[in-house]
Amino acid sequence: MPAGKQRQIVAFAKGRVQGVGYRAFCADEATLLGVTGYAKNLSDGRVEVVAEGDESSLRQFVERMREGPRWSRVEDVIYRWEEPAGAFAGFEVVI
Repeated sequence: MPAGKQRQIVAFAKGRVQGVGYRAFCADEATLLGVTGYAKNLSDGRVEVVAEGDESSLRQFVERMREGPRWSRVEDVIYRWEEPAGAFAGFEVVI
């Protein structure tokens, strides 16, 4: 795969990931890695993250998602690759 090809992931973080700054953490990490998209809480306690960037940056982003912020306890992050929509100007926390 050529370097810099844009990809998209749809990821779900499970564990203690709500009420601990997880979405803001994702936004900060995404910005550092040049990844765009969003993070939002789901009613089942997970956080959904849709992110776009080059494959290398997205793989790093998933690793950071697995670590999470200090007060979180990330049990698992599952994700799938999708074709990028190119619809994101930055990374936002969805309320």
